[in-house]
This record gives sequence, structure tokens and C-alpha cells, in this order.
Amino acid sequence: MSEKRENVKWEELSPDDRMKYEIAEELGLLEKVREQGWKSLSAKETGRIGGLMTKRKRERKDS
Repeated sequence: MSEKRENVKWEELSPDDRMKYEIAEELGLLEKVREQGWKSLSAKETGRIGGLMTKRKRERKDS
């Protein structure tokens, strides 16, 4: 099952999903997500990703 998670088809992802993966990588969580899935993240980790996504969306909107 981990092979399926590792082979993310970047071009098929929505812009929000791409952002989510980028932020997970920046926070050092991408490997955990690839190995165990998004459900393996703690509430704190998930909240951090969501907060950064919201911040970036606002920044884009203001530009």
C-alpha cells in the first residue's frame, strides 16, 4: 500500500492538494505521510498544515 502513496500523480492533484503536499514537505512530514498516510498525522501537525494553507491562500488573495 505504501507504493501507492509514494507514487502521487502531481499533475492530477488539485491546487489545494499540491499546496498540502508542499507544506508537509516543508514541515518534514512528507515521508511520514508517504509511509503511513494522512491519518497518521497528529491533530497538531494537521492543524499546522491547515493554518499554513489558509495563510498562503490569504496572501495570494491580497496580492
